[in-house]
Amino acid sequence: MGKVYIVGAGPGAPDLITVRGMDLLRKADVLIYAGSLVNPVLVEESGAALKLDSQSMKLDEIVGAIEEHVRAGRLVVRLHSGDPSLYGAIVEQMAELERRGIEAEIVPGVSSLFAASAALKTQFTLRDVSDSLVITRPAGATLERDLIPEFSRLGQTMVVFLGTERMEEVLARVECPPETPAAVVYHASWPDEKVVRGTVADIARKARAAGIERTALIIIGKVVDPTTSGFGRSVLYS
Repeated sequence: MGKVYIVGAGPGAPDLITVRGMDLLRKADVLIYAGSLVNPVLVEESGAALKLDSQSMKLDEIVGAIEEHVRAGRLVVRLHSGDPSLYGAIVEQMAELERRGIEAEIVPGVSSLFAASAALKTQFTLRDVSDSLVITRPAGATLERDLIPEFSRLGQTMVVFLGTERMEEVLARVECPPETPAAVVYHASWPDEKVVRGTVADIARKARAAGIERTALIIIGKVVDPTTSGFGRSVLYS
């Protein structure tokens, strides 16, 4: 059985890829990367003789390319943005590859949600404020129904992926107090990173005023403003 490596590229900054991921990237014979979602510096860093942008490729084309080159004995790296386990659509690729007798090894990456937390200088779980982190996305072309209202009632930290283009609609459906702190982080860890802070009531307006239209995360919860959240001291330092 041949093998393909599915590698998380990290949130954007090229030095936030893992050591293992960078090692595979440099050794690769063939690189299949996720278009504009991956920093072009990483694509340039790869030693691959063949580099394929999968942005316009369908699943069968991607799997077919992987199969062709793995069977030819080449080291193939499939490079995903962030961490491939979050909205990476890797299971459908692996299922088809397994059917063809090709194993996939996953190399985790740093998710953009962690880069966003770093940009906000906070932590998503904070004693006496939020013990849980909800990661979700709004309904759309590939999701019939979401649970944004239900999740927002929990009073925990919530991170919304893939919702920037419909930010106003998403925030209108959030069922927590309008004064709840919120933030929008655009291109976390990229050179053009933008961080906008506000509340559920005004964050959409502030983000639009900052020119943010896509490729951002919406973060909702008191951890966005930890200095006023009344957090407790961790037992680690008691």
